[in-house]
Order: sequence, then structure tokens, then C-alpha cells
Amino acid sequence: MSKKKQKLKNKKSVKVAALTKNKPAKPLDKKVLFGGLAALVITFLCFAPTFDYGFVTWDDDRNIYKNDNITSLNEENFWENTAKIWSSTVIGNYNPLSIWTFAVEKMTYGLEDLGKWHLTNILLHLICVLLVLKIALLLGLSWRGALFVTLLFGIHPMRVESVAWLTERKDVLYGAFYLAALWLYIKGKIYNKKYTIWIYLLFILSLFSKIQAVVLPISLILVDYYFDKKLSVKSIVSKVPMLLISLAFGLLGIYFLSDEGSITSNNNTYESWQRIFVGTYSYVIYLIKAVVPYEMSPLYPYPARFPWYFYLSFLIFPTVLFGLWKAYKSEHKVVFFGLGFFSVNIFFLLQVLGAGQGFLADRFTYIAYLGLFFIAGYGLDYLLTNFISKQALITGVAGVLVAIFSFMSFQQVQIWENSDKLWSHVIKYYKNSTLPWGNRANYLRDEGRITEALRDYSQSINLNPNGHQAYNSRARLYFNIAKGRDTLMMALRDYNKAIELAPSDGEFYVNRGATHARLGQVEKAITDISKGLELKPDHSVGYLNRFVMYNSIGQDAKALADIESYLRLQPYEANMWYEKARKLRVLRRVPEGVKALDRAIELNNENGLYWYERAKTKASIRDMAGAKSDLGRAIGLKYDQIDPVFRQTLGM
Repeated sequence: MSKKKQKLKNKKSVKVAALTKNKPAKPLDKKVLFGGLAALVITFLCFAPTFDYGFVTWDDDRNIYKNDNITSLNEENFWENTAKIWSSTVIGNYNPLSIWTFAVEKMTYGLEDLGKWHLTNILLHLICVLLVLKIALLLGLSWRGALFVTLLFGIHPMRVESVAWLTERKDVLYGAFYLAALWLYIKGKIYNKKYTIWIYLLFILSLFSKIQAVVLPISLILVDYYFDKKLSVKSIVSKVPMLLISLAFGLLGIYFLSDEGSITSNNNTYESWQRIFVGTYSYVIYLIKAVVPYEMSPLYPYPARFPWYFYLSFLIFPTVLFGLWKAYKSEHKVVFFGLGFFSVNIFFLLQVLGAGQGFLADRFTYIAYLGLFFIAGYGLDYLLTNFISKQALITGVAGVLVAIFSFMSFQQVQIWENSDKLWSHVIKYYKNSTLPWGNRANYLRDEGRITEALRDYSQSINLNPNGHQAYNSRARLYFNIAKGRDTLMMALRDYNKAIELAPSDGEFYVNRGATHARLGQVEKAITDISKGLELKPDHSVGYLNRFVMYNSIGQDAKALADIESYLRLQPYEANMWYEKARKLRVLRRVPEGVKALDRAIELNNENGLYWYERAKTKASIRDMAGAKSDLGRAIGLKYDQIDPVFRQTLGM
């Protein structure tokens, strides 16, 4: 090699080395401050429309508005419900800290003012954005490169699902703790300080927010490589305690998912070994969507038949491994760190085990994409450093990319406004998947758009004639709108079909029992509901329905037993404590009835009926002073169904 070429090569190497030299970031100057503020404002504006949004019919029900630990929450049972949240899972997922934040919001804002719930998601995302800026600066990027990374993290269209969907609070919450731990670790590496206790605390909080935080110790090993330019045994050994914690949480998570039945093949036509190719294909798509975020959908259902091109995707792994090895040997630490960070943070989300209803999910990239964005930020710094005369053009191109991604994110946010828009968007890409048709139908049914809901249920059944849930849901619609026998018979027909297809689902029997009841077939109703409760003994509605049946035929003892079973499952239903008291009075267990009414009044002391019923109950056991006091309270609450004879008896 000539001296001239060698000199040129050395000069170029110096520029690259200077650009990526690991040294403490300078104190925040005006460029960083204003740039960071601009990134936060732009990100905020992208997601601002969610302030007017509510729940969607996709896991928001089970996580929030049909989660008894949330809906029954009040000041009295706050800590009791908190304990239940921390000792239970939701759809097989153990993320109690995320669920607990919903409990706090329910106490603070109620279930109506959801704009503030969405604001929490946005604020958590902005915290993550700010932490990314700090991390990028500590890793040696210039303010421009760091700002580019920050903007990409904040406004990339693949962020939308994690921020706009309330259920995915767990993404932005675990992300905030995860990135804070990462930032402290990097800061400790630079300034030779120990933040061990804080890092472990943040790690644990991240794990309790979402299980994907198990990857943090591997990310920290990559940070060690980035600063030390090698992967050492010492680095790995120092992470053993964290790795053991990750292993424990990981095994626990797999157990919970398996126990829930969430880990399945999701497609009976796929062989177990084919799931490896599902993972490799997903990896390729995530790489592509980092650059070209096309066809973003809340759901990516599994193809009915295993596609041949999934096999070809396996070629990406030797390619990536070769690229990582080459980057490691050549000390291209930015590439090794960035690609490695992406790969390890996406690895456990590649659906090889098959937990979930789709083989891809935009939200899975929330932390993982930071690695790819870091490479992009380094690339921008490299271009601006080595092509000074074209800095305006390079900066302009980066700005245009940010503008395009911001616009795409703003548009993608719109689909989360309600379940109609959400599932219509999915149907646009996946017309042959039953799930979006069924979920949109549920929303339309609840909105009273009956004709449209029936259309969607029928379409779901046409696509999958063996879809028992679709029959059950359509039957519920017929049941709700029925004004005569003919419509009830249509509901009964669909419930029969659902039971034929899934004879072990107790809910279907309970629902069919309710239909028999409306048809006046009490014995059939009791038989069906009893069968349903055998199969699903925690189905509170079943006990409620059977109580009504037993009550209608004078089976008071059995009716009381069902009320008590219901209250074990739903202990904060004031009206059922009232019903229990009435039934106890009929059975001449009056003192117990008073206690039941005490509980009803504790739960709702503004209902005059409860005070009036307790007044009558107390009067029946000669507690006239107590009866008079309770009747006075009922009158004060303007209860107008008071027996004048009873009132006269008490001298009021």
C-alpha cells in the first residue's frame, strides 16, 4: 500500500475513532436543551389525539374495565385489591405493577375520564424519550446524532401501539424503568461510580411491569463490550445475580402462560419445528419495518397455511451472526452493540413458543429498536463529520425522514380512537381472519348497531364455521334484542351450536340457561346453569341467574346459597347484600339479615331502599329505636316507597 493511501486511511480512522470515543458527555448546552425539548414536543403532538379516546375491545376489558380487582376498587378495599393484583395474573401475564397503576387511576379519575389515563401513557413514553437522549449522549454521539436517535425513538410509527393502547401501559412503564437502569449503568461506567442498588431496584420494577425486562443483564453486558471493546468473562460473571433473577421471572412467566393456555401453536397446521421459521421471519420483518414501517396492524394473524417464504427467512441468521462476528473482529463496536442490542431484546419475542394471537406485534420493538436507532444516529454523525460541505443536505434528509415518520405515527394513532376504527383497520389487511370481524361485531353490538354487528358475526362464522365464540356472541346479541319467542329461539339455536362445538365451556351452558329462563322453561334453565357452574365454578353470573330461578319457584335455601356463592366472587355488590338480607328475613334468620344490610349500607349509604329494608328488619326483632333511626335516614334520602302503616307504627 502506498504511503499516500495509508495516510488517507489513517486520517479516516482518526475521524471515526474521534466520533465514537467514549468520554463523558459535556454539560447540556443550549443545542441539547432546545433539541431535547423539541423532541418531547413533537412526540407529544403525535400522540395528543389519544386524550379523546377510550377503551378498545381487545384486552382492555380483561385488564381494566372487566377486571374485578379494578372495577370493585374503593377506599375500603384498596389494599385488599392491591394484594390480589400482586398475587394474580391477567390472561397468563404477570405484570402486577402495570395493573396496579390502573387501580390507582381508577381511584383517582374513575373509569369515565380516560383522557388522563392516556396522558399517563404519553408521559411515561416522554420519560423514555428523555432517557434515550441521555443514553445516546453518554454513548458518545454528538447532540445532532443523539437528537436523531431520540426523535426516532419518540415518533417512529412502530411506537404507536405501545403508547395509544391503554393495555400496553406495560410497555412504556417497563421501558421507563429499563432505560433508567441502563442510563445509570452507563453513567457508572463513565464516571467510575456504583449505582448497584438503584439499578437492581429499577430492574425489579421493570420486571414487575413486563416480563420482557429479563433481557436487561444481557444489554448491560453489551454496554461493557461497548466501553471495553471486548466480551469478557468478568462482565458476564458480574451479571450472574441479575441473570438468575431473569431466569426466575422467565420460568415463572412461562408457567403462568402455560397454565392459562396462552402458549399454543396458534395454528394446528404448523409443526413444532416450523415455529423456528416463524421466529426468523418475524426477525426479518422487524428489521425491514425499522426502515419502512409498512402495513402497521394491531394484529398480524398467522397464515392459514405455512408460507414457503418463511423458510427462506432462516438465511438471515447466519448473515446476522457473520455480520456480528465481523463487526466484533473489526472493532466496529457501534454496529456490534446496536445490532446486538436489537437482537437480544427482540429474541424472546419472536413467537417461537407461540404465546399470543399473532406472529408479529409492533409493540415488541419498543426497547429493541433503540439498538438500530443508535446505529442510525452514529451514521448521521459519521456523515456530518466526513461530508462537511453537504451537512445542510444530510440534515435536511434526516429532517424529512423524521417528518414522514411523525406524520405516519399521527395517522396511525387515529385507528385507536375506538374499536370500530381499530378492527376495520385490521380487516383492511386481513379480511380472512375471524378475530377482527368478531371483535368489531362485539363493539357494534354494544353500541346498538345491530344490523352491522349481525353482518360481522355472520362473516366470522362464514370464515370459520367451527368458531364457537362467534356463535356464542351472536346468540348474546339475539338474546339482548329479543322481544318475542322467535328471536329467543334464534339465540337458543346459536347457543346449541356453540355447546356442540365446545361442550366443556361452562359459560355457554349458563347463557343457554338464561335463554331457557326467558322462554319460561325454568327447570331446563336450572339444569343448564348448574351444568355450566360445574364446568366453570367461578362464573359469578351463573350463580346470579340461578338465584333468580330458585327465587322464582320459592326455593329460598338454594337461592340464598347462590347469593352467598356470588358474593364470595363479587363481595362489593351492595345490591346483592340487600338481596341476601331479604332472603335471610324470609328464612327467619333476621339477625344475620341485619348484618347483611349493614354491609350493603357500608358499600352504598346513599340508597334509601337499604335503610328502609333495615328499618323493617330491625322492627321485626323489636329494635324500634334502630328501626326509627333507619327510617328517618330513608326519608331523608327521599325514598318514596315507604308503607304508610309501617311509618305510622313508628310514629313518623
